[in-house]
Amino acid sequence: MLWRHARTGWNHEGRFQGQLDVPLDDEGLAQARHAARLLATFPPTRLVSSDLARAADTAQALADLSGLVVVTDPRLRETDGGSWQGRLASEILADDGARFRAWRSGADLPAGGAETRTQVADRAEAAVKAALDGLTSGGVLVVATHGGTARALIGRLLGLPLDAWHVLGGLANCSWSVLEDAGDAGVARWRLTEHNAGTLPEPVAGTDDA
Repeated sequence: MLWRHARTGWNHEGRFQGQLDVPLDDEGLAQARHAARLLATFPPTRLVSSDLARAADTAQALADLSGLVVVTDPRLRETDGGSWQGRLASEILADDGARFRAWRSGADLPAGGAETRTQVADRAEAAVKAALDGLTSGGVLVVATHGGTARALIGRLLGLPLDAWHVLGGLANCSWSVLEDAGDAGVARWRLTEHNAGTLPEPVAGTDDA
């Protein structure tokens, strides 16, 4: 399960957060507690998170109910947005409009000159594979991460071509997507069974990759 962090003030303002460590706001803290009550019913058997506070604090709400320990992994961070980080979408469009529009349309450009989607997918996939190691049959791994990272992971795990990743709708704050391993003989074959579940019809706040 890929779980996007709860809301931050920058999400509400529409700022590109990237790897800047922005905390949850009061609404985000309430979202995390609400979503945790739902996710605890699965129940989860392992809980990993980006080490950025907005994801780790979201994960902690579930840890408090489930008794699990949050294991953080920096490979699950959001896209490094370089020069775009901390800026409103309108400001980025004014200064770097052509690249920003191409990037938002799915082009594998380095966001703000820093990191591409495939680089995000490479590191996040490695983190998920490590977290799955030793997970028993029927176990539920919950990965608390970020909008752009979740989208890259879903595209990569489903084996979608890169130019199709952008067709996946962005996750609303504190919503999740569920992937099940339908493979056999120890070979993973993922299928998407839920997408953007949990808080619908909440809008996607901010850029869905931040």
